[in-house]
Amino acid sequence: MTRIEATAQAIESRIGARARQVTALPGELAIEVAPEQWLAVCQELRDAPELAFEQLIDLSGIDYLDYGRSEWTTEAATSSGFSRGAERDAPRPEIDGPRFAVVCHLLSVSRNTRLRVRCRCLPGDPPMVDSVTGIWTSANWYEREAFDLFGILFRDHPDLRRILTDYGFIGHPFRKDFPLIGNVEVRYDPALGRVVYEPVSIVPRVTVPKVIRKDRARVAPGSDGNV
Repeated sequence: MTRIEATAQAIESRIGARARQVTALPGELAIEVAPEQWLAVCQELRDAPELAFEQLIDLSGIDYLDYGRSEWTTEAATSSGFSRGAERDAPRPEIDGPRFAVVCHLLSVSRNTRLRVRCRCLPGDPPMVDSVTGIWTSANWYEREAFDLFGILFRDHPDLRRILTDYGFIGHPFRKDFPLIGNVEVRYDPALGRVVYEPVSIVPRVTVPKVIRKDRARVAPGSDGNV
């Protein structure tokens, strides 16, 4: 039995139906926990001797608003060697469950195992989930970052305030409904003698990256392959 299989078996035995295993890359293990079981399961993941995930390596937010939606109509090259961007007004796929989630990356130093744990936030606005700072103190700054960039509230966090954006910043930059160009632009007004904020004048557009063809080495120069 591999280390990953042994860890999955220990989680199944200890946590049971309170967690379900989700798809992960080969050699990795990931589980999902309901928000009402979030703190209790995290506590057991740390304290159970057969699990012993003593260290939280990372915590991040996830926005599933445009999950599964691509801005590109094809992965193949056109006659000019570039792909074509899709229309930004294309219908969005249905979101399976709450829009926001939190993911923790855990490490067991004593057992040399890693685990990814996902928890969907409670439905509603703003999205909310319990803070795990009482279990892993390293979550403090990570939760502040997720709050700042995604607008996720962590209940009972000791000091939940912005950590990356400027004072007075409005909005959450990593939300998929937040414009990449921002909401305001800054310029110096010589008449007023100060910096002023105005609505952005840039028009957003889909950029067109170059496609690297996988079969490039097999296409002769000057042929129909457009090399």
